[in-house]
Amino acid sequence: MPVSTQMKVLTRYFLRTLIGPFLFAFFALTSVLLINVIAKELASLAGKGLPFDVVAEFFVLSLPANIALTLPMAVMVAVLHTFTTFAAENEISALRASGVDLREAAMPIVVLAVLIAAGMAWFNDQVLPASNYRWRVLMTDVAQARPLLAIRPQTLNSISTADGTTAYYLEAHEVNPATGFLRDVTIFDISNASATRTINADSGSMVLNGNQTDLLLTLHNGNMREVNFEEPENYQVIEFQSQVMRIQGVSDRLERNLGSEYRTDRDMTSRMMMTAIDSLRASRDSIIETARNLASATATGSMTGSAEGTTAAGTPGNETTSGGAETGVAVIVDDMGGSIPDLNTIGGDLPQPEVVEAPPAGPLPPEEMDGFTRSRIDNIDFQIREYQLEIQKKFSIAGATLVFVLLGIPLSLRFPRGGIGMVIATSLAIFGIYYVGLIGGESLGDRGYMPPVIAMWATNALFGVLGVIGFVRLGREQGTGRGSGWGDAPRLPAWIRRRLVRRSVEA
Repeated sequence: MPVSTQMKVLTRYFLRTLIGPFLFAFFALTSVLLINVIAKELASLAGKGLPFDVVAEFFVLSLPANIALTLPMAVMVAVLHTFTTFAAENEISALRASGVDLREAAMPIVVLAVLIAAGMAWFNDQVLPASNYRWRVLMTDVAQARPLLAIRPQTLNSISTADGTTAYYLEAHEVNPATGFLRDVTIFDISNASATRTINADSGSMVLNGNQTDLLLTLHNGNMREVNFEEPENYQVIEFQSQVMRIQGVSDRLERNLGSEYRTDRDMTSRMMMTAIDSLRASRDSIIETARNLASATATGSMTGSAEGTTAAGTPGNETTSGGAETGVAVIVDDMGGSIPDLNTIGGDLPQPEVVEAPPAGPLPPEEMDGFTRSRIDNIDFQIREYQLEIQKKFSIAGATLVFVLLGIPLSLRFPRGGIGMVIATSLAIFGIYYVGLIGGESLGDRGYMPPVIAMWATNALFGVLGVIGFVRLGREQGTGRGSGWGDAPRLPAWIRRRLVRRSVEA
């Protein structure tokens, strides 16, 4: 059989064998993460009276975030399982005996991994932000539905309004969802940024208005305490027997709002984030320029004041002689009507005013800025780093697909007799190290300790180098089904190796 035909047959065989483990791992891992989402969000969905299509949409929109994580992991599991099976059944030994270069035989899988990584990069940059945005908006809409059922007793309940903000918190010792009766009520009103208001009442009731858009709270036998932060000395306490409080934009029906313009970094594509970064940099430059101009104006004012004083005193037109006579020593009339001798006429040195230099052009050093300006600049720099990290993370997670393939093939051939236990243990170890490195890099990047590119790609680079080295050595390694199992792991303690070998034999 010609070499080219032989390689085509091997390629089809490898790819066909990979499909089964990949699909199994992909659906299993995605299902586990989906169950985790259900467990976390079930309480917020229960009792809302939501239609089935809304519940289904909720879970469908949560899938892309899970797929972005599970697809690279499924590729890794499929590669490890497939090539471990090939080696354990001596198929790799047969290929080597036939003169087949394993690097050339595995190259189509690497090419496929590159294509999957490119597809994942597009998915993470286009599909994932759109689904995250719609999922977040849906969560906000769901949180506003049926407040009578959502409020729980002896709990600080947040009440969200139509704009998605939480301006009120309500706590009641007793809540009757059927009648809306409340007992021992406390309401915290933070809708006004310059003041805080606390309302206490012995009892109350809550209903929705006729249009089902506003929440009406009728409170009995209580008081309202208000503090204005701008005038803290004006502390007000108002007692009442009955009072009606209206909270607008709260509905017991699910009102879908798809017109929200606010997006977080996880809701934005890379182009959106680059535009936001440019806007933030322009704002930062404007703040720095304003601070520089202010410092320059302050310094120039000091210089002008000194120069005016010198000119007024040193103008030749102000010279006169004491008593109107020419004595050869000129005097200068000062502003108070007195006179002082002009030192220039008697060989003295006139004291020169202190010259205050204007700040140089360009950004001011941080130590020359006031605390408020530095705080604003630091906050903008932090937002820029967040956007840069999110951009790099989108593509680094996609690139992990290729890295896992390059790393998985040599590892599976190194320990062919490990079986499914080796596949699971190796996968968990690699995934754990990778995502710990990713989260740690993101934390360091947020704090400015590491550039965003290095923070998000360091783990990929480390595993990629190890994978390339192992892949290059495929043509020289001689692992067979008779060796390279758990018992050949040289770095494990002897008692662990013996136990793993015993379990492998029993299996």
